[in-house]
Amino acid sequence: MRSWSRPAVPDLPGTGPLPTLFDTASGRPRVTIPVDGRAGLYVCGITPYDATHLGHASTYLAFDTLVRLWLDAGLDVSYAQNTTDVDDPLLERATATGVDWRELAASQTDLFRSDMQHLAVIPPTDYVAVTDVVTDVADAVARLVESGFAYPVDTPNSAAGDDLYFDVTAAASSTTWHLGSTSRYDAPTMRRFFAERGGDPDRPGKRAPLDPLLWRSARAGEPSWPTTLGPGRPGWHIECTVIAHQHLATPITVNGGGSDLIFPHHEMSAGHGTALTGQPYAEQYAHTGMVAYQGEKMSKSLGNLVKVSELVAEGRDPRAIRLAIAAHHYRSDWEWFDDDLRGAEGRLATWSTWASSVSAATAGADAGFVAELRLALSDDLDTPAAIGLVDALVEGGRPAGPLAVDAVQALLGIELIAR
Repeated sequence: MRSWSRPAVPDLPGTGPLPTLFDTASGRPRVTIPVDGRAGLYVCGITPYDATHLGHASTYLAFDTLVRLWLDAGLDVSYAQNTTDVDDPLLERATATGVDWRELAASQTDLFRSDMQHLAVIPPTDYVAVTDVVTDVADAVARLVESGFAYPVDTPNSAAGDDLYFDVTAAASSTTWHLGSTSRYDAPTMRRFFAERGGDPDRPGKRAPLDPLLWRSARAGEPSWPTTLGPGRPGWHIECTVIAHQHLATPITVNGGGSDLIFPHHEMSAGHGTALTGQPYAEQYAHTGMVAYQGEKMSKSLGNLVKVSELVAEGRDPRAIRLAIAAHHYRSDWEWFDDDLRGAEGRLATWSTWASSVSAATAGADAGFVAELRLALSDDLDTPAAIGLVDALVEGGRPAGPLAVDAVQALLGIELIAR
């Protein structure tokens, strides 16, 4: 599946340091260490039934910063992302609005591409629709059944066979993975999040309450695909596992997403991956904080969304949107206020005026600024500190040098001079 156009990323002299990221699984910052100069990143994509809101944008901008730092460090970066273009929320929205689910998914995926291009996000190397890998997922689930990590649960409302579930107890006894190895959550927290985030802990016939769905056998009126398992469609977590394994070396350097994906999604994806390969799924797990608006977490279910596409349609500068988001550390939970964008527009105007005075005569003095900018961002993607460095340079009164302007674009993704 096509992604979107790549933004211009200026080359900077020398190389930056390998970035440090806070690792959810270990609970501490760790330097991202790729193998043989190759870094692999998997970030969970959208379920395309509504436009990109600022919570989504915050996540994708955080990992775009990571990609930019890896490229600046001279690494070969492979980045895979999915779009969950068949899922219960999408089907429910399509039914409620009277739109064919495929048309809804296609239109919202197109809008997401447009949003990412407006925000100057470097596209993934591989952008993969779940509907394109259904048979591959089925084959992976079949291997889990054969190896004793999956089992059927009686499904009387399906004429196509039983649903299949992942056996977390079997995986924990036979692999290096276990519940809590990624999230570090206790049992009550896992049970609560599992129920809140698409799980079915009380379904009769399951071996354990937290066993997740791997394969949903076909039901009347639902989309399904013919596979080695019979007609049906994938469960949520296994989709990402299969796509990551197809496009990235194992273990993945970083598996990322919003903090609401820590459990069960990333926990279970890791379990599936380890059961399939016998190797750890990822070296590190990185998660972004939640974005609130009007006092509540920004979410489709609440409807309190600030959408990138609507801000752009109003004539707001996408660079200012990116700058407003980057003023918050990616791991923090924060609230969006309308004044955030007005403040970022003012900052962007000040930076742009400064950049318009670019002078090659100051190029020698820019090297120290670039080193400071690289160091700030390599410390757990500290974009607020990096913005502070640019503010200090601009307010210091020294004319802009071309290297400083290039560094702001290459590392922060803010183009100050049209090229």
